[in-house]
Amino acid sequence: MNAFLAGSIAGAIGVGYFAYGKKQAKTVPMICGVLLMAYPYFFDNAWLVVAIGIVLCLVPAFFRD
Repeated sequence: MNAFLAGSIAGAIGVGYFAYGKKQAKTVPMICGVLLMAYPYFFDNAWLVVAIGIVLCLVPAFFRD
């Protein structure tokens, strides 16, 4: 249940990143948004889902177009 909740939150943040990236025509937020929406389907461990989500959320801050 914890992995599902963390995945849902990551997916919601991913939708925001994707919409922002598409509107601003920036590829890094768009790719991170797609990855945030997709990766929870592949992992069952809640800690792993949270860790990967945090890393993907921070990637656009360090890699800008």
